[in-house]
Amino acid sequence: MGEADPAVSVWPARGRTRAVVLVLHGGAERGTGRVPPWKLAYLRMVPIARALHRAGHKDGVEVRLVRNRRYGWNAPAEDPIEDARWALDRIHADHPGLPVVLVGHSMGGRVALRVADDPAVRGVCALAPWTPRGEPVDAVSGRSVLIVHGTRDRMTSPAESHAFAERAAQVAARIARFEIADEGHAMLRRARVWTRLTVAFTRDVLAGDDGGALRGAWAETGPGRLRIPV
Repeated sequence: MGEADPAVSVWPARGRTRAVVLVLHGGAERGTGRVPPWKLAYLRMVPIARALHRAGHKDGVEVRLVRNRRYGWNAPAEDPIEDARWALDRIHADHPGLPVVLVGHSMGGRVALRVADDPAVRGVCALAPWTPRGEPVDAVSGRSVLIVHGTRDRMTSPAESHAFAERAAQVAARIARFEIADEGHAMLRRARVWTRLTVAFTRDVLAGDDGGALRGAWAETGPGRLRIPV
């Protein structure tokens, strides 16, 4: 992209890098301004990125947090998708052949679900994702998918993320969706729950060990797996 590239913060693995987690922040439907490092949508993902690094760096997990060039989705340009593809290309160049897990919040969740078709991606964790009606699901084909939504979210629709999950279940390798009671969009009221589920999912996809935090979600076969209360 050149001089207007997205910014990327990197938390390196200890020793040899064996996998990468790419973290994507939220934004807005429209907005062409650059995302400063003090923007709340970006700052919201810093603690999650750090938690992912604490949990995985000893096992060779590197964490990267993208700060987008522009704040908005900006259809038809879909700027954050271009940024995420660029970040994935950087990962391929630095760590060819390594598995990647995507973690995104809000608009970042939508982006993660869209770019999951990258061949390195093994799983997607979408936190309070913006999944409007008709959002395509083909990109998550063959991937592990975890969706987490607060029941009191007024910014992105829990009903729409549930509808997305129902459609994605037809193509994903496995999918589960958790509903966090009394939680809104900012992931602040029950921050530890969001972090616990995100870390557990990432560890499960990369190492087959979720620490029990997903509570057998993958074993669910009925519609309950898409409305797991927590």
